[in-house]
Amino acid sequence: MTKQKLQDTNVTSLLLTLSFLLASHVRLSSAGGTSGEDPFSPKAYLIRYWNNRIYKVPRPDFLFNKASPLSASDSARFAQLAANNSLSTHLDSFCKSASLFCFPDPSPSLEKHANDVAFSVYSDKNFTNYGTDGAGGKDSFANYSSGENLPVDSFRRYSRDSAGHKDHFTNYANDGNVISQSFNTYGAGATGGAGAFTTYAANVNVPGLKFTSYADEGNGRSQAFTSYSPEANAGDQGFANYGKNGNGLANSFKEYGKDTNVVGSTFTSYAQTGNSVNDNFTSYGFNGNVPENKFSSYADGGNSGEESFSSYRDQSNVGDDSFRSYAKNSNAQKVNFANYGQSFNLGSDNFTGYGQGAKGQKIGFKGYGQVNNFKQYADKGLSFKEYKNTSSEIDASMAEIKGKKVTNRWVEPGKFFREKMLKEGTVMPMPDIKDKMPPRSFLPRSISSKLPFSSSKISQLKEIFHAFDNSSMEGILNSALHECERAPSPGETKECVGSVEDMIDFAVSVLGQSVEPRTTQNVNGSKTDILIGKVRGVNGGKVTQSVSCHQSLYPYLLYYCHSVPKVRVYKADILDPKSKEKINHGIAICHLDTSVWSPTHGAFLALGPGPGKIEVCHWIFENDLTWTIAD
Repeated sequence: MTKQKLQDTNVTSLLLTLSFLLASHVRLSSAGGTSGEDPFSPKAYLIRYWNNRIYKVPRPDFLFNKASPLSASDSARFAQLAANNSLSTHLDSFCKSASLFCFPDPSPSLEKHANDVAFSVYSDKNFTNYGTDGAGGKDSFANYSSGENLPVDSFRRYSRDSAGHKDHFTNYANDGNVISQSFNTYGAGATGGAGAFTTYAANVNVPGLKFTSYADEGNGRSQAFTSYSPEANAGDQGFANYGKNGNGLANSFKEYGKDTNVVGSTFTSYAQTGNSVNDNFTSYGFNGNVPENKFSSYADGGNSGEESFSSYRDQSNVGDDSFRSYAKNSNAQKVNFANYGQSFNLGSDNFTGYGQGAKGQKIGFKGYGQVNNFKQYADKGLSFKEYKNTSSEIDASMAEIKGKKVTNRWVEPGKFFREKMLKEGTVMPMPDIKDKMPPRSFLPRSISSKLPFSSSKISQLKEIFHAFDNSSMEGILNSALHECERAPSPGETKECVGSVEDMIDFAVSVLGQSVEPRTTQNVNGSKTDILIGKVRGVNGGKVTQSVSCHQSLYPYLLYYCHSVPKVRVYKADILDPKSKEKINHGIAICHLDTSVWSPTHGAFLALGPGPGKIEVCHWIFENDLTWTIAD
């Protein structure tokens, strides 16, 4: 090619590029773009993408409001950093600019505090060396991080090596959203004194609570948790080396995890090699929904201690508990489970190395009520009273409690309902449909495509988002990845999407280009009785297919989208029952085929029969959505 021809080609290419950009800018403006909007921004690109992929359907504001707020220059800069694996060093600016959910890095502190300090209404604090080497005195914390959205608090060496020091936390981190609290070497090596937590992390959405070496090598100190994480939703509590190598410790958990929903607790090396340790769990996991509790090396090698669980997981729905090396190699240890496993539905329990190698132990189960798995347990010193070896006896005994039906005790009224309820004039309860996730935005595909998204790449993800080992963020990353990597159910097509472009592509791949996303208009009517107004079936009320997308907790906005066959989708005016005024416009989806659903699904707890025997309807909650073929 001659030099002149090469120059002509370059000019032509430049003119074509400029023409494309000008045409794109014109299309953007004619499509409703804001005057003066940068045509190179992620949101402008998304508008063009919608216009090219979706056939004659107006852009939904509720979805486009979740688009990345990044400018064109910031988007290009962060995309380059992601490509070079350098986002970790710019995480703070990335999270703020892209509107992501990130925990701040705790800053080191050598500040010390005098004894007898009272703190009231504060949050996001770093208490390092607080109460360390203290002699006597009392500290109180009132309303610590209560009502906060994303409180991150760190207590390092709190009351460590103290003598007679008393700590009291009242209303700790209550009513929060996603909380991260860390206590490292709390009360370790302390002599005497007491630590008390009253109403700890009550009614939080996603609790992340970590105690490391709590009371490790303590002597004669008492620790008490009252109303620990009641009514919490999801999340995980972790206790590592709790009371390990302690002497004469007294630890008490009252109403631990009561009325919770899918909350997990992990106790590692709890009271391991302790001497005369007295631990008491009262109403542990009581009335919870799918509680998951894991105890590793609990009282392993303990001497003359006493461990007591009263009403353990009593009246809960399902649940999964694991005890490994419980009281193994101990001496004269007393272990007592009262009313263990009196669950409404059969759960899973695994005892490995239970009392194995122990001497002089007394281990008893009273009212033990499930079929469980015991491996390598002691052949002496175990007693089972009122043991029920089948779940049917429990089901019969739990069918009614105090004369009241309990089929819906774990399901909020109105969360699931029958199709016949969607009729004008019906008064029915509406559940709390408010979005309790932290506010976040999507990432543009140019960035999300460059970030790892696999459990095999968890070490890279932890580095990018500063997720330390056993941190709340590590748990959040792992939980989302495991759910996204889970095998689809029979007949299900699923995909996790971190950009609007990816969501559009998935919906189009299932339903075609003439599709429309729908969601409930607002949250009015939540947790009250509502009156159903005009009802209209989408696509004439015909049986159809939809793509439903539900939020997952992750640093950027992430949706779990899946195809849902054999459904009917309805649009319904929601009225105030007294004034008859319209307060909302709801989208409801009715699943007509429930044959592959779990028998323990909340819908059947609330409505009865079981899989395949009834249809199940529910509202689309705030910030969730369902895609259907456009009307």
